[in-house]
Amino acid sequence: MYVGVLELDVLLGEVDSLKYKRAVIRPIIARLRRLDVAVTEAGDADRYRRALIGIATVSGDPAQVQRVLDTCERQVAGEFEVELLSARRRVIGAQDDE
Repeated sequence: MYVGVLELDVLLGEVDSLKYKRAVIRPIIARLRRLDVAVTEAGDADRYRRALIGIATVSGDPAQVQRVLDTCERQVAGEFEVELLSARRRVIGAQDDE
């Protein structure tokens, strides 16, 4: 079994309140969930213009984990309301327990 984790640091446009930030982030998270991944806003909750989106997926095939994470990263990078600043990923497999 392989677990893939992706952290996306995004900069939001002209956001001036936490309410507006949630209005921008929620639809992005909803679209990512359609890809059958676990996703949440994982950090920078009190900053208006920044968000850290955490994504996780599980598969028996490490290549499938990479494909899903690639798709998620491309989808967020293509969002016009946000700018993707950085992406960090990690794939954890059975060999990592040793």
